Amino acid sequence: MNTSELNSFIVILIYGSLVLLSLLKLANPLKVNRKANFWFGIFLFLWSTFWLDEVLFLITDSTIEFHSLLLVRLVQFFTPIVFYFSVLFYTNPSFTFKITDVKFLLLPAAFLTCNVLIRLGYFTPFEYLSIILILIQALFYTGLSYVTIRKHQKKIQQFSSNTEGINLNWLEYIILVLLIVNIIYVIYNLFYDPKSLNFFINTVFLFVIYWVGYYSMKQREIYPVEEKQREELISISEDSDSEEIKRKLISDEELIKIKTSLEGLMETEKPYLDSELNLIKLAEMLSVSTHHLSYVINTGFGKNFFQYVNEFRVEYAQKLLKEPNSKLSILGIAYESGFNSKTSFNTTFKKVTGQTPSEFKK
Repeated sequence: MNTSELNSFIVILIYGSLVLLSLLKLANPLKVNRKANFWFGIFLFLWSTFWLDEVLFLITDSTIEFHSLLLVRLVQFFTPIVFYFSVLFYTNPSFTFKITDVKFLLLPAAFLTCNVLIRLGYFTPFEYLSIILILIQALFYTGLSYVTIRKHQKKIQQFSSNTEGINLNWLEYIILVLLIVNIIYVIYNLFYDPKSLNFFINTVFLFVIYWVGYYSMKQREIYPVEEKQREELISISEDSDSEEIKRKLISDEELIKIKTSLEGLMETEKPYLDSELNLIKLAEMLSVSTHHLSYVINTGFGKNFFQYVNEFRVEYAQKLLKEPNSKLSILGIAYESGFNSKTSFNTTFKKVTGQTPSEFKK
């Protein structure tokens, strides 16, 4: 099998994998992140159209100007926007479209106008303008998606003590890989023969798609399913980014009272050893509202929920690591201390102490 035949096989795998994965996300058999998975499924289907012309060429053995079709070009133009919508719903399942969101149609409308004018024979300057719009659209929504995920990673630290399964870093890595691949592709188009890179690009995309498939299918529900709790946590995470956190929610006397109760609870009952501990559970144990508890941790201790809980876990792990006759492994100590993986244990431990658990033990 020569490189050309192997590339054709990879193209078929890419297209088939994207369509299958799209159907799986739309069907959503695990019934999690419903709105986000719907938009992510649409994104995968739109993404697959970039290889459809090559697939049709392999089937019919004739050149089909598939990318020149106006409707198809417009559909492909929407791909970065739909990806951004999926990110919006992953990070905020309560997000709803408003009349002001008609702004999302401005660039597609400009792109459609350019293509209609090109069909009417006005190649200059609208052909170049349509290419510029494609680049602007892709870079803008890719960048916006990346920023939204980074903000999300900070927000979830306001209510979750373990963020590893809900931080959406798999989407972040995909954005970075796609950006790098596209930069390489543009450079090759400008200075080299792009056909020589076709096999390499398609191979990379195939691995990226399988990466997407693996992590998107194992992505668990980010916020609680119960709507009241979900709304509460989203509002807390949004407040943390605004001026409201500086506003007094409770009196100084009430703050000291809750702070003292919290310190006593952490000392006696050690709730931090529960790897699934979140703000809702801790607030219920103290019989206070989640907003008040979040305010006390932020203002009274100068930390977010994630930092506050994990410092207790690290302190507990240090005691276990110091025990001379302990039969627990590093992973065993991680689980005993309330961490749910060795990676999160090592990362958090080093951030708090400046050493890895292994270095500390030595």
